[in-house]
Amino acid sequence: MTSKLADPHAPVAAPVAHRRGAGPARTIVPVLSPVFVAAIALALHYGVSDAQLPPLTWLGALPAWQHPYPVGLVLVAGAGLLVAAGQAALPALRPTVRHVAPLVAGAIGVTAVWELVTTKMDWLHKPFFPGPDEVFGAIVEDRVLLLECAWHSLRLLLSGYLTGVAAGLITGTVIGWFPRVRYWAMPAIKFVGPVPATALIHVAMSIWKDSFPAAVALIAFAVWFPMTILTSSGIANVRLSYLDVARTLGAGRFYLIFRVALPAALPTIFIGLFMGLGASFLTLIVAENAGVTAGLGWYLSWQKGYMEYAKMYGVLVLSGVFFSTLMSLLFMVRDRVLKWQKGVIKW
Repeated sequence: MTSKLADPHAPVAAPVAHRRGAGPARTIVPVLSPVFVAAIALALHYGVSDAQLPPLTWLGALPAWQHPYPVGLVLVAGAGLLVAAGQAALPALRPTVRHVAPLVAGAIGVTAVWELVTTKMDWLHKPFFPGPDEVFGAIVEDRVLLLECAWHSLRLLLSGYLTGVAAGLITGTVIGWFPRVRYWAMPAIKFVGPVPATALIHVAMSIWKDSFPAAVALIAFAVWFPMTILTSSGIANVRLSYLDVARTLGAGRFYLIFRVALPAALPTIFIGLFMGLGASFLTLIVAENAGVTAGLGWYLSWQKGYMEYAKMYGVLVLSGVFFSTLMSLLFMVRDRVLKWQKGVIKW
């Protein structure tokens, strides 16, 4: 005979949650949001008259529909439609598209607000605040020179950054592993390291007559300090149980350092890599003003001398893309090296 009493240990059915707005619209709207926002930006561009005077550049001779800003909006809207169709056909693309599309829409919205407060309403006046069409036109006009400057900056940045990383790893490992070295070296590093690398331009130019090695040395110095501090901290804080187990199995000093301590310190070392990369960006722009004949910082200083504000903003936009790309690449390396940390620590 079956008991009619309810089992007190039986799992309780969870109430069905009816999420507000769930359905096809919840999926379609984020995916097509770049198309919607680009259409609004185009309507604003053509529907509101300009309050600022037209630029006295090659843009003035172009028909309105051939200007870089509206052409870019049309291209983004077309690409948005293609991506939306592609993610409908390829389910593997859907998570990426749904994550990126609202961000693209937000960037287009910021650009539309930029045009509204400059070109359309003239709340921010020329020549200090040109509109997006004039800035993008400046990028198109100097595209060859800007690409050459970006390549030169990349060479300089990688040379200095990798040199600083290597030096920081060596000094940080030695200081973190040997307590006697740490006792004598750490006060000196704490005294020298916080000196801004940009304050040492004249010292570097006195040592190296060529501007390139001098700039490399400045960037390397800016990267070396955070790398040294965080590598030594990571090495010094490795769990003793890891080292004891390795010693029990017969590991020597070389094995303990390179196969136990350094891998265990990688999360801290990657923080140093990110901090060093940020410091290298700042030092790069300043170092390229010290006798370098090409580069994004050199171009920025050159155009500032001629009060070409549209070109100044253009190189700032390009610098943002350049630096964020390098930072994203470092994030990808970190995610690959520290797979076990994925989902545990969120940056």
